[in-house]
Amino acid sequence: MRPFFFPARWRGGRVSAWERLVKLAARGATGKVVRLVGELDPAGRKEVAERLPGYVATLRPEGDWSAWQEQLRSMLLAGVGCLGGAAAVAAWLFRREFRWMQGDDELVLELLRERPAAWKADVARRIARRLRVPELRYWEVAAAFVRETGIEPPDGDAFMVGWLRALDSKPAATDPLFAAFTPRIFEIDGLGEALPNQVGTIVRLVEDGLLERKVVIDGVVGRLLRDGPSAPAALAILHDRLDLDIDESAGRAADYTRLLPAGPVSVADLALAQLRRLEEAGRLEEELFAEAVQALAFRPEKKLLRAVVSWAGDAVLRDAGRVDVVLAALSVIFAQDTLALQERAVRLVVKLARHAGEPGREAVRQAAAVLPGELREKISAAYGGGIEAEEVAVIPLPAVGDGPAMPAPIASAEQLVREAAAPDLDPYMFERLLGGLAEWSHRAPGALRQALLPWSQPVDPLFFGHYGDRLHDGAVQAVRRAFLAFASPEDSRSLSKTAVKQPLPLRALDRIYLCRAHELARSFEDGNGYPVLLATPTAGTGHIDPGVLLDRLEVLEAARVRALPLDLAQALLRLPRDIPEVCWRRAEGLTSEAGRTCAAWMRGGRPADPGVKVFVVEHRPRQGEPTRDLKAELSGDLPEPIRELYELETGYAYTLEWWPLVMPSHREVVAVHMIWNLSAGMEFNDLPTQALVGLAYADGPIGEGMAHALACGMGHANATSRAAATEALLTLAARGQVPVAALGEALTELVTRGLLKLNRVVSVLDDATQAGAHETVWEVIVRLLPGLLPKEDERPRAGVADLLAAGARAARIAGVRAELPEVAAVTARKGSSRLVQEARRLRYLVTAPQKSTL
Repeated sequence: MRPFFFPARWRGGRVSAWERLVKLAARGATGKVVRLVGELDPAGRKEVAERLPGYVATLRPEGDWSAWQEQLRSMLLAGVGCLGGAAAVAAWLFRREFRWMQGDDELVLELLRERPAAWKADVARRIARRLRVPELRYWEVAAAFVRETGIEPPDGDAFMVGWLRALDSKPAATDPLFAAFTPRIFEIDGLGEALPNQVGTIVRLVEDGLLERKVVIDGVVGRLLRDGPSAPAALAILHDRLDLDIDESAGRAADYTRLLPAGPVSVADLALAQLRRLEEAGRLEEELFAEAVQALAFRPEKKLLRAVVSWAGDAVLRDAGRVDVVLAALSVIFAQDTLALQERAVRLVVKLARHAGEPGREAVRQAAAVLPGELREKISAAYGGGIEAEEVAVIPLPAVGDGPAMPAPIASAEQLVREAAAPDLDPYMFERLLGGLAEWSHRAPGALRQALLPWSQPVDPLFFGHYGDRLHDGAVQAVRRAFLAFASPEDSRSLSKTAVKQPLPLRALDRIYLCRAHELARSFEDGNGYPVLLATPTAGTGHIDPGVLLDRLEVLEAARVRALPLDLAQALLRLPRDIPEVCWRRAEGLTSEAGRTCAAWMRGGRPADPGVKVFVVEHRPRQGEPTRDLKAELSGDLPEPIRELYELETGYAYTLEWWPLVMPSHREVVAVHMIWNLSAGMEFNDLPTQALVGLAYADGPIGEGMAHALACGMGHANATSRAAATEALLTLAARGQVPVAALGEALTELVTRGLLKLNRVVSVLDDATQAGAHETVWEVIVRLLPGLLPKEDERPRAGVADLLAAGARAARIAGVRAELPEVAAVTARKGSSRLVQEARRLRYLVTAPQKSTL
């Protein structure tokens, strides 16, 4: 559809209803728009209803964003008042252009209230079907019409969530929604969305007798069992607020026991409190006690493990017959890799040794082999001696391949056009489409033009990113305009002349993609063919096989076509660093300027690798806390037309996964480009840290830039984003390419300057250890300890005890021996803090004599 523009029209000297509406909307006069719609005759409403959809599709913000939003709001309300059918009104309310709008329910109701009851019932049902959690747009409209018309309340989950959100502690006695949904409160799938703000309401309803207490308690406990690990925390809060008496708890003891293995911490905590209360009162069956302590012993959370050790110690004093049950549970805790927990469990186990039966003694002896030396020796002395340390299982690093593969080439002109119409692109599809366009424009130009006829007859400017005289320039639009330039050069030239480019904050590594697409489009606009694209990668890393590039250059020479400058430059950047002699000797036989340039590059004439410097910049505002940014510098030079790739810029970019493919043999340069985004976006959930994996599979020198980029990924707030950093670290470790010294320095600086949280970094190091990279992890940690361990009389930073524990885990698997003076200094401190305990464990591990293998 072409953008819709309306001319001023006069009928008998009077302004039309449509023109009056547009003028009022443009001024943001929403109230007057509502009054105008209410006064329109059927003809006026019909005119507005016909013209609104096309007009709204063309509205774009022009400077004043709030004025544009108010204009859209006016148009939304105009459509509500003028559209006739219930289906049309419901669809209008949920149009994409209005998706951000909230809070107009009363005005919508005012405009629709006079419609017939059957019509309102139809609208209510249609709105209910379109509701989505968490927005629930126009729930109030649907609910009002359900109540007014008396229809059966919609049973969709989103509609019931809306009801629970709006639930009042004193509902109207005749409210049909209360009567319909009250028995089903705890069956709502989206319960966790609405319950947190309604706990107090439900408690008051129970107290006032409007909700039956037993039904609510059963509903809470039943839902906790049903949801397991995903149970909403608000259910635990509601359970506590209901304050069950001992009889109510006793009747649900088996259910509480079933909540312990997999429920969230808050749920397991409440179940433990109830069970411990029952056990202390002598009302917990011994089978349930045994099942409960065993279930808790397998939990990973330290809080719950400390609680079960405490409970087990108290419970065995009340009934000595529970000793073997308690010992079996405590033996499980031996495997917990937390020294303080192991020590607490060992103290209790040693204390109970003289009361232990054979099952308990055997469980303890088998489990004690995993304990650190000193603790294992205490157990051995109390339980008959001869307990040897468990052999450490060494997990090898998995082998890595060459990275992702490129998708298969496009098989026909028709397939090419179908895929080019996709609404989104990744870098592989971008390269595949541009390469396919060059190939099929040469192989089958007639078939390709025929397949592209719908793109140019007529041309829809919106499809190509043109909104009136504005141009949105993104990867999708740039590729489509290249296709249009081939299919209809005159239309492409016309579009290029009429558009004023909308400024976008594109970074250099994004611009090269767009500029290459524009370069190919200009070639078609100028009437030139281009039979093959030089820069299309042959590997998923972005690399081009040298022999394939020479084949492509020979095709251009045979066709007497001059290589496009950016296409050639990009192709050279994608060559591997090591070129076989047979290839560069073959390149010397090329006669074109592009061929000679390629030959020189392959012989070693590529630009020198730049110098890299990364540093922290501190900003000190006049008021407030100082802020810190991570900045970088590149010293070096590239030839035109790719010189700007060494120019670093700041600004958020969400296309980082595209960047490694630009310069796959110069990953340090790409890493330096990423640093600002990675450091500034560590708290953002949608930061594409997967780009680090692409860098790990790439080639070229690796040092300060890659170390800082990897460090930022390791410090990301989101666990999924940190997983990408872990994968990158593992890939580099398997290839023997981790810059351990630079990474240690980067992590130390960023943690001490407050840009990274150490506990997040430790989680990545731990995951890498478990995956087989224990030797690399140890090499990194041993470089972190001097800078991060506290000096004498210095308060330890958060996470440093976890770092020591991670070092112990890696050292134990790697079997390292080392002198660590900084760790020794910490072990000499007084007290039994976790920091001192973990330092002692690490020191013991790396200094204890190795077991003889003779």
